[in-house]
Amino acid sequence: MGVNKAILLGNVGRDPEIKSLPSGMRLATFSLATTDRRSKDENGNPRTEWHNIVAWDRMVDIVENYVTKGKQLYIEGQIRTRKYEVDGQTKYRTEVHIREMELLGGGGRSSSGGGDGPTPTHGDVGQSFPDDADDVPF
Repeated sequence: MGVNKAILLGNVGRDPEIKSLPSGMRLATFSLATTDRRSKDENGNPRTEWHNIVAWDRMVDIVENYVTKGKQLYIEGQIRTRKYEVDGQTKYRTEVHIREMELLGGGGRSSSGGGDGPTPTHGDVGQSFPDDADDVPF
């Protein structure tokens, strides 16, 4: 038995990119920055780690409608590392695939300019990751 669970609280680093697979399934990708103010880098600044985030299935709708650069998020997910080739070189990409997400205050832009209704604060949609996830072209 094993456990593969990542818990992150951070700010979105770039607007999500939405893609569709040949199967018709959609996915969203974006980066999330987590900062540890107790740990300093070589220049004395708080240490920031960048995480590659992936959403599937119904979670894509929430990401597409409510997640923007600067938005603060709480994410629980599964860590996955993909192997792919670019110009004959093997590369690896570590990602956190969202299982649960909460939209928190702070940051982000509102595309509606006003309150068009409630923003979901929680999205637990029982994510299942497709078998062709390793064939995602990014």
